[in-house]
Amino acid sequence: MSLRTVIFDVDGTLADTEEAHRQAFNATFKEFGLPWHWDVELYVELLGVAGGKERLAHYCRCVDPRRMAQPDSADFIARLHQRKTRVYERRVEMGEVPARPGVVRLVRELLESGMRLAIATTTSRANVDVLLATALADLPPDAFAVIGAGEQAAAKKPAPDIYRWVLGALDLPGEECLAVEDSKNGVRAALGAGIPVLVTESSWTRRDDFTGALAVLPDLAGIDLAALRRFHEEGRCRSSI
Repeated sequence: MSLRTVIFDVDGTLADTEEAHRQAFNATFKEFGLPWHWDVELYVELLGVAGGKERLAHYCRCVDPRRMAQPDSADFIARLHQRKTRVYERRVEMGEVPARPGVVRLVRELLESGMRLAIATTTSRANVDVLLATALADLPPDAFAVIGAGEQAAAKKPAPDIYRWVLGALDLPGEECLAVEDSKNGVRAALGAGIPVLVTESSWTRRDDFTGALAVLPDLAGIDLAALRRFHEEGRCRSSI
């Protein structure tokens, strides 16, 4: 089967977002009067929990289980996450989050070739939209035919739910797509949906186990459509063995 759609993750793949996320979490903790601080090493560990709200709940269960036992714990986490999202959006709007190397050029090339593009992420749709309006503003507004965000899948990556949702919206089998990810959770999610996956690792995910990925690249700067087709063909050959 030939390659018909390239599906991109967002955080760490399309844009270098994680430091802005980390700083937004810390600013929110301070605003809420919480004695929490996520340094770089801790945040790398916490990235193993996909989804900002889920990451907050996991951390709170670890450091303040009594709070999480309260009947209003879900509302508390939701308020924290809502405020953190607003803080993050302001940072993005101020130009603090750049597109990753090669992304804008490659997406334009793919669009010019007639390739369909999609997004499969566990971040919120609001976070996707603010990136499309800022770091990725040079792309056409309809660059991505389908955008699957955290609202479309209750189970976050590494569960394959968001990829399965995107495949359903595209009306395509996984074999006709190629996923581009930056994390072990993303790799597992794509593979779980039957989609071959290429990794562009970030500084936050270099320790990850990318077993099953077609290749692990530093970024997309040297990648073009022909290279993506070669990777996809390799994945098809692997699956037939």
